[in-house]
Amino acid sequence: MPVSTDLSQAIRAALLTGDKRGKVMATRALVRSWRKGDLATAFSVQMPDHPAWPDGLEVLPPGKMPKRGKGGSARNRIALWHSLAHIEFVAIDLALDIVGRFGAEMGEHFVTDFLSVAADEAMHFALIERHLATMGASYGDLPVHAGLWLSAEETAHEVSARLAVVPMVLEARGLDVTPATLERVRSQGDSHGARILQQILDDEIRHVAAGARHFDAFCRRHGKDPKNHWKTQVNRHFRGVLKPPFNDSARNAAGLSRDLYASVA
Repeated sequence: MPVSTDLSQAIRAALLTGDKRGKVMATRALVRSWRKGDLATAFSVQMPDHPAWPDGLEVLPPGKMPKRGKGGSARNRIALWHSLAHIEFVAIDLALDIVGRFGAEMGEHFVTDFLSVAADEAMHFALIERHLATMGASYGDLPVHAGLWLSAEETAHEVSARLAVVPMVLEARGLDVTPATLERVRSQGDSHGARILQQILDDEIRHVAAGARHFDAFCRRHGKDPKNHWKTQVNRHFRGVLKPPFNDSARNAAGLSRDLYASVA
């Protein structure tokens, strides 16, 4: 990476890397460079409206996606892990974009926290991609949808909207659904897959916690009540519905109290 490259330039380059392995490597490289102090803390370029994804990836509207079966057939297992791979691949872009788009406003701790998230998401994707390979499949074999990135577009204008919707709603939903998926995978005899999902669940608690922490800090700086502001941002920018069951213990560990999300469920 050239010495003259600043943080925003490195992030933009990673976002515009469509090759799946290339995006993982670019993300890891820029996070290493940041931690070593080799990237200037500067934001000289804008973030792209949409990141690059692999050539040939079939992207469908969310409502047009094929229904995924829940049995243990090879086809259903591949479909499950492919969907998880897409979530983690887009999560790399979400973590990079929040730093490149809002890092100048939010400061160094914010940058460090979400670059760490980006590195985790890159690792998760690589683990899942390797697991897919053991099934004779790879990311890009099946269609995907752009629902996660639509949330990024909806919240591209304001950091508290992004924090309210992406880590505090979408990633928090992962805390709710991953334990059941983990148990299903384990019941199918896939102990390695279960270990991957347990690592992802543990890491996602930290990711949601980072989102909640920086959302609270934003509210303190701007004289806003966190609960009321979060509810306003979710009602305004989240297109889905928050519905139980909730993983209360994981959410509480991430700093999300039940009275917070119950208010909009």
